[in-house]
Amino acid sequence: MVRFKSLGSGSTGNATLIEAGGRSAFRVLVDCGVGIRQLSLRLAEAGLADSDINAIFITHEHSDHIGCARQFALRHGVPVWMSLGTWTALDKPDFEGWLRIAQDGVAIDLGSLQLMPFTVPHDAREPLQLTCTDGASKLGLLTDLGHATAHVLGHLQLCDALILESNHDSVMLEASSYPFFLKQRVSGQFGHLSNQAAAQIARSVCHAGLKHLVAAHLSQQNNRPALAQELLSQALGCRSTDIVVADAGSGTPWLAL
Repeated sequence: MVRFKSLGSGSTGNATLIEAGGRSAFRVLVDCGVGIRQLSLRLAEAGLADSDINAIFITHEHSDHIGCARQFALRHGVPVWMSLGTWTALDKPDFEGWLRIAQDGVAIDLGSLQLMPFTVPHDAREPLQLTCTDGASKLGLLTDLGHATAHVLGHLQLCDALILESNHDSVMLEASSYPFFLKQRVSGQFGHLSNQAAAQIARSVCHAGLKHLVAAHLSQQNNRPALAQELLSQALGCRSTDIVVADAGSGTPWLAL
C-alpha cells in the first residue's frame, strides 16, 4: 500500500511525505522546504517522528524546496537524492557521505518503493520531478515547471494519484502588483503552471484509475483554491470538491492508494 501527505505546499515551503510497505513502511520525504523545527512539528502532526524518515529526494535548489535537507540528513543519517545540477547550484555542500545523485530516467530502488525522476522545464540548474510506485500503485509529483513537455506527460501516464502544480490564475497574475519581470518569470516557459495549464495536463493524463488529484503550489497572492478546483474538476469531469488542495501551512490529509 502507498499513502502520501503534503506537509505544506507553496512559496513559503514545500514537503511531501510518501509511505509504502505497511507495517515495515519505508518513508521518503520529497523536498524539505521548511525549517527543521517546523518539519519536526509537521511530521508529528502526521503521526511520525524524524527518525521515521528513510530517505529524502530534492527536486531542485530553490530555498522553498531545499530548506533544511542537509541539516536533517546529517542529524538523522538519512540519504539525500538530488541531481548533479542541483548539488552544483548549491555550491556542492558536503553531505558527509549521505549524498546520492539522481538522474533523469534512472530508477531509484528503495526496496518497497521505486522512484523515477524526470526532467522538467523550470528556472533551476537541473530540476527533477518524479513518480513513485510500490509495483501496484503509482503516484506522480509535478510542480515547479513552466510547461509540460511530451517527456513529462509520458512519465505521468496511468498514475493512481497526482500532485499537480496549479500555481496561478492568469488574470489575477496580470492584475497583480508583481513587477513586470516577475510576472514574466512566473508565467513563462520555465516558470510555474497556471490553472489553465494544469487543467490541460490533468485532461491529458486522466484515466479511469486516477483516484486522487491534488492541486499544489498555489500562489497566495494570485490564485484561489476554488478557481483551481473548478478548472481541474472540469478537466476530469468530477465535482470540484473531489480536488484536494494542498495548503501552504498544513498540506493535505493522508491519502491512500
